[in-house]
Amino acid sequence: MALDTLERSPPPFFRQGLPALYKLVLFGLLCVLLMSADHRLGLSQPIRSAISVVLAPAQWLVLLPERAGHALQAYFTGVDEARDAAQQYQARTIAQAQRLQQAEQLLQENQHLRELLALRDETMGASKAVQVLYETADPNSHSVVIDKGQLSGITPGSAVVDVAGVVGQVTRVYPLSSEVTLLTARDQNIPVLNARTGQRFIATGDPLTLGGSLELRFVPAGADLQEGDLLTTSGIDGVYPAGLHVGRVRQIDRRIDTAFAKVHAAPMAQTRGRHMLVLAPVSDWPERPVKPEPAPRVRNKSGATPGAAPASSAPTRGSP
Repeated sequence: MALDTLERSPPPFFRQGLPALYKLVLFGLLCVLLMSADHRLGLSQPIRSAISVVLAPAQWLVLLPERAGHALQAYFTGVDEARDAAQQYQARTIAQAQRLQQAEQLLQENQHLRELLALRDETMGASKAVQVLYETADPNSHSVVIDKGQLSGITPGSAVVDVAGVVGQVTRVYPLSSEVTLLTARDQNIPVLNARTGQRFIATGDPLTLGGSLELRFVPAGADLQEGDLLTTSGIDGVYPAGLHVGRVRQIDRRIDTAFAKVHAAPMAQTRGRHMLVLAPVSDWPERPVKPEPAPRVRNKSGATPGAAPASSAPTRGSP
């Protein structure tokens, strides 16, 4: 389209009446006047209120996507913050539980070591404190490996005890470690004594009954034996010193068709404990000191014992 064809004349509104400049000034003054009147008198306030009421739904619809976006953002932000807070709380709780468990374990271990040292002071023979390294791989062997061996003076056949009672016996010795067979191992025998009646029995390990127990064999059906009786070492084998706790009778099965009762006892030793005491064989223990007998009293010719005060004669009636 050529430029000369465009209409360059002003719009009809500006071609009628007053010149355009006058109209611009007039309408400008009118606007200023109306704004001043509205500011002072509030003439347009009802109109604005009506318009805001009419446009409120439309404004709400227009702002709805923005509000929904802010709500979703706040929701996901809150979820992330709650997840982080929960993870931090869980981590603190786990750390506190671990510290509490370690503290309780240390207290129990400290108490166990104190009792073990007290037991060591009570024994006359040589003894060595040992620590359990691990259990043997064979679950049927019922044996553990300790951290001391031949170089520490451990000898085969030594008794192993803890604060609760007899644990077992050293069966294999290596230079730096030893293997201890527990009382509950198969065919592991120990002579025991019923602390209530004084009867002697032979306890044999039974790893299959009651999760590992001791079986008293060849017990007469009429023997005075009750559940809960304490069994201690008798000391007649020369390995275990007398008086150590072995177990308690847990189950007694008396049958009519046999002359012997089937008796099982639960071992008292803490076979899952970490610290134990290895005792030297009783044959290597020093003899107990013999108390000197009191010297017999020698009487003199008069029949009185030296150092005895002479008996005073009672005054007779009528004497001054």
